[in-house]
Amino acid sequence: MNRKLSLDQATTRSTPWDVLVIGGGATGLGCAVDAASRGYSTLLLEQSDFAKATSSRSTKLAHGGVRYLQQRNIALVLEALKERGRMLRNAPHLVRRQSFIIPAYAAWEIPFYGIGLKIYDALSGKSSFGPSRMFGLDRVRELLPTAVPTLHAHALAGGVEYFDGQFDDARYCIALAQTLHDQGGTALNYTRVTRLLKRNGKISGAVAHDEISGLDFEIEARVVLNATGIFSDEVRHLDEPQATPIITVSQGSHFVLPKSFLPGQHALMVPKTADGRVLFAIPWHGAVVVGTTDDEVPHAQLEPRPLEQETAFLRQHIELYFGRAPKDEEVLSAWSGQRPLVRKQGAKDTAALSREHTVVVSPAGLVSVAGGKWTTYRRMAEDTVDIAQKLVGLPPRPSATQELRLHGWTEAAAQNSSADHELAIYGSDQPALDELIATHPDRPEFAEPIHPRLNITFAQIVWAAREEMAATVDDVLARRTRALFLDARAAIEAAPAVAIQLARELHQDEAWQHQQVAAFRAIAANYVFKS
Repeated sequence: MNRKLSLDQATTRSTPWDVLVIGGGATGLGCAVDAASRGYSTLLLEQSDFAKATSSRSTKLAHGGVRYLQQRNIALVLEALKERGRMLRNAPHLVRRQSFIIPAYAAWEIPFYGIGLKIYDALSGKSSFGPSRMFGLDRVRELLPTAVPTLHAHALAGGVEYFDGQFDDARYCIALAQTLHDQGGTALNYTRVTRLLKRNGKISGAVAHDEISGLDFEIEARVVLNATGIFSDEVRHLDEPQATPIITVSQGSHFVLPKSFLPGQHALMVPKTADGRVLFAIPWHGAVVVGTTDDEVPHAQLEPRPLEQETAFLRQHIELYFGRAPKDEEVLSAWSGQRPLVRKQGAKDTAALSREHTVVVSPAGLVSVAGGKWTTYRRMAEDTVDIAQKLVGLPPRPSATQELRLHGWTEAAAQNSSADHELAIYGSDQPALDELIATHPDRPEFAEPIHPRLNITFAQIVWAAREEMAATVDDVLARRTRALFLDARAAIEAAPAVAIQLARELHQDEAWQHQQVAAFRAIAANYVFKS
């Protein structure tokens, strides 16, 4: 992907695009890939970086949703399980099968959870990631050696193992953007839609502002899709200033801890904490992600920060299930994501709001897709493009994404979906990354790590700038690599060296480097936990 080329394509096109997508998270990128793979000319615009908001801040699970089974939302579970299987088949370099252990602190809990998970297995059908199993005490202690032996005066009795999916959310979005490019579409980050164009009362395109060059330009399109997640109502108000809001924003926060808190390859899943939430502790890139919370917040933010009650909840439950609360320095990173939940009459809290998606068409023809969950992004996109296609009379073509292999797919990854080394995320691009190092003997630093605690090389920084449309230090350290989410302090320390390499690739001067480092440190400061 080349940003200059994409900007040229967006600003010089002489005929209307078939589809203009606003929003570069999972849903927007999914819509754009779906539209482009049907043969529609497609342009996607993202106000910041791809996956900057919700889509890079998930709990890293491609899952059917065990808790939705508890809520008897069978339709959502069935849909998510099918899509989970497609994610693994279509992007095996980014999605893998993960074992989860539910500890039981009373003997009756073992068959209780076991029967429920057998239903989960049955609903998976051919998309099953593996059968669940019930275990006794000794086996659970072996699989979860750091789990506390007693909880609320109840001794650990055993547990249940089941399988779900785990993935790298931001890298998945980058693969979607690259797949859009492979399908003939165009994507632009750092391009904000400032106004919607109308002709005879109908949406006919948009005015956009390029945040990097300062250029303002008009785009004509047959249909405009609003796939902006937590910002959906803001875009809807560009069309209808008095439109009733449909989004409630819920926030979920996470801690990243050293591997010592959860050694081995098995994840922990607590189906119901004292306040009714689900808690996960999951191995991820050599660390452990613990989350999540579910608290309503008043405003959507690109860079949300954990609330005091969220960090208190996480510390208390880490101590409860692992025997000790983490020290400040053991919280390698603390970060939050915000969920776009569709409003529902009578819901008492955000945990009760629907994770299903809704497609709304305004009188002027703006097509907005709202709600949903990461795992069902592809189905959301298919439904949205189906509606858009009929709305404006695009040539009727079925979705091609059910079996569409995403950029980076390899046979080797498909045969070994549990591969867990850092460069596996590049899939078919990995040999080109290796070649980048081999063909630049004058740049030995390419093979060097950017920081002693980060398994990330300078070659990955160069690759991000040349091939993945990275424009800032934050792009590189938060989403092209996951440094900020894995170890915020190390990412801050690495930022000056990363800025030097990025400036060289983007032809920027020393003043730009200093500005980038300062901007990144301001962002990253919110990821450093202080009790």
